[in-house]
Amino acid sequence: MSKFRDVKTLQKFASIHASIHNHFNLERHLNRRETFKENRTAALAEWRQLAA
Repeated sequence: MSKFRDVKTLQKFASIHASIHNHFNLERHLNRRETFKENRTAALAEWRQLAA
């Protein structure tokens, strides 16, 4: 937090980071490898569609 000079900048970064983290955080330790890879591929495809 000390690297952010303005609270608004920190809030903007945190909100963007949270949405991206929630999209890609797939709880790897709770899923089998095949399921994790399928979910990760789907999340990445959706992210590419949103970013395009």
